[in-house]
Amino acid sequence: MYKDKVKLETLKKIRDENFAIFRAVATYLNEFPRLVTNKIMEEIVGDVSGIEESSFALFLSTALSENDTEAKHFEREYFKKSVKLLSVEEYKNNPYFKNIKIPNKKVSTWELGYQSYEPYEGFIYDDIDVFDNYREIPKIGFFKERFSFPTVFEDGVEWMAIKPNEIETMKPHIEKMSGDVVVFGLGIGYFTYMVSQKADVTSITVVERDSSVIRLFEKYILPQFENKDKIKIVKSDAFIYAQKQMTNEKFDCAFVDLWHDVSDGVELYIKMKKLEAKSPSTKFYYWIEKSILSNIRWHIFDGIEKQIENRKFTEPYESIVKYISDDYLKNFVKFL
Repeated sequence: MYKDKVKLETLKKIRDENFAIFRAVATYLNEFPRLVTNKIMEEIVGDVSGIEESSFALFLSTALSENDTEAKHFEREYFKKSVKLLSVEEYKNNPYFKNIKIPNKKVSTWELGYQSYEPYEGFIYDDIDVFDNYREIPKIGFFKERFSFPTVFEDGVEWMAIKPNEIETMKPHIEKMSGDVVVFGLGIGYFTYMVSQKADVTSITVVERDSSVIRLFEKYILPQFENKDKIKIVKSDAFIYAQKQMTNEKFDCAFVDLWHDVSDGVELYIKMKKLEAKSPSTKFYYWIEKSILSNIRWHIFDGIEKQIENRKFTEPYESIVKYISDDYLKNFVKFL
């Protein structure tokens, strides 16, 4: 029997609860994101101000749980920490929203356009929060009024959009950019634009493999950038560039945004992490890295759990905590 069985069982319970929450939230967002409506919120909130977030959290906890006990637990441990009322005005005052106008244009299979969130429509607005006990909190946001945002579509399917999720998940990386920067993945240039606004950023090299995306950007978006002289677009596969061309350059920072979500991101993340060693003077940053590491974390934990069952893992519980930590995983994946 594993000597730290109680601690192990507690961690397994938290993992299982994380999975249950993420499954429930995925069902909610994919199948009925407009479950919460103006009418429902008016009935719950009434004339009381300042309780929209707690009311939204309570409603979701009840709707997505199987019984009252589970609902109360999920509300306390997840949704109270998860749900946030966002400000339309705050996002409209974002420099990209204020200064860049996105036309409805199409090139090949790619198209520029707009989408909207309706009042009280739920969506993921930021990367997950991970607490010390590895409880992982999805960040669910909503607006009280309609909010429209520019989107790039591929074959009619959203590929990238300038919505709260992109703005919030990129914000900490934008703050860290300085000197000569390389960006893997163009989209419609939100990250590139925001970084170009920084006085301490000298140059930005954007690596993009799709010529249609480049044409859309260079024709309709780049001309609006105040600091476009800082920007160079390189048509190349990101991994070929990182493996061959980047070794001849001197970049201070790299930002990698090559995936749509975690489902296609883990493999690409690991592939790029392995190439970091070829540019040792460059600091690499990755979009939605915490969510990607979560996926890897629990795969590693599953392997440890099987080793424990077969009496092949005898290290203390503290070793498990280390092996599934973000810092450890960031280095571990380079050797997979």
